[in-house]
Amino acid sequence: MDIDIDHSVLLIWDLHPSLVQFSFNGEEVKQNVEKLVDWAHKKNVPVIFTKITPFPKGFEPPHSKNRSFNLDVSSLAINPSKEDIVVNKNTWSLFVGTNVELMLRNSNKNTIIITGIATDIGVETTARHAYALGFIPIIVRDAVSSSDKDAHDRSLLNMSKFFEVVNTKDILSI
Repeated sequence: MDIDIDHSVLLIWDLHPSLVQFSFNGEEVKQNVEKLVDWAHKKNVPVIFTKITPFPKGFEPPHSKNRSFNLDVSSLAINPSKEDIVVNKNTWSLFVGTNVELMLRNSNKNTIIITGIATDIGVETTARHAYALGFIPIIVRDAVSSSDKDAHDRSLLNMSKFFEVVNTKDILSI
């Protein structure tokens, strides 16, 4: 594994307490993410947290109106520091409706170390979109999760064909 930390960011995808609670290994993921955030702060690697932000009433996409989505997304399971970036987003991709692509290009960051929940939804969507935009996604296997372990495992297998999939200890050893 060859990561240039000077050109990297750590992404914490949707680590809301309710998502941690419903994930099959949520507490383990939270603990590993905490270690990675500490590592990033010590190495001066920027940390980006995402936060689910629902569309205003009446402006939801047609497909979402039929789903019951009653998760508490008002807080994050780990409190960002004042140096961390919190991105409010309402899609499954980090790059849709946000200025993150511009921020990464402005700061010459091309590697995105991805953690968070859910592996089979926003994590994989963001990794694929990042790759399509020319960024290098790295997935931290034991710092991502889902409420569906089978879907999580399939996503990790799919992503491992295209991206590096590593463990927390691999990142911490850099």
